[in-house]
Amino acid sequence: MGMATTTDNDDSALLQLIWLASPALPVGGFSYSEGLEGAVDAGLISDEASAARWLIDQLHLTLGRSDLAVVAQAVAAWRAGDTDRVQTLNAWILNTRETRELRQQTEQMGRSFIEWLKSVHPEVAATALPLGHLTYPVAFARAASTGMASARAIALAFAFGWAENMMQAAIKSVPLGQSAGQRILARLAHDIPLAVDHALTLEDDSRQSFSPMLAILSSRHEHQYSRLFRS
Repeated sequence: MGMATTTDNDDSALLQLIWLASPALPVGGFSYSEGLEGAVDAGLISDEASAARWLIDQLHLTLGRSDLAVVAQAVAAWRAGDTDRVQTLNAWILNTRETRELRQQTEQMGRSFIEWLKSVHPEVAATALPLGHLTYPVAFARAASTGMASARAIALAFAFGWAENMMQAAIKSVPLGQSAGQRILARLAHDIPLAVDHALTLEDDSRQSFSPMLAILSSRHEHQYSRLFRS
């Protein structure tokens, strides 16, 4: 009986993470390219190889040094009931979004995530609402922190959800075929554990999101003549 209960708990935790990371979740992740469309317009991305290199760099240089670390730290804060820590992490995310569209992305996705959470787990959403507008990484951590999954597993799920959305953005904006998209996703999946393990070693004074080229492309994208994505 004990073994069956353990297995049931493990299955539930895994399925919850798959659910939370799904691109089908109505939080608007499909609307954003996070500078990738700007890179295509600038001629920095033109095919499968350059798209894969760009996204792998973005995984390690931005996501792995900022949002993944915040997700893991926010999970611990939510589980400890430390709302001051949650708000500090949330403010850090907002302060490190260097362009209007990147800030709007994390605010909109965080807001939509809490709205979705209100419809499926209102008791969990109720604990987040008094804190005001939450960014997407912090809102994701709130939902994931209620389960039995480790902070590492939660960060892996967050990263894979990001990878799926960015792969789809590459398919649409380069453009690429579905097979090319799947090969890019496979390369990202190979590197995600490395990025997560690095993120888990970071403290407050070692997190950072310094990515000037991404900020420049995002700024240009805000005024790009023709575009498919909101960022």
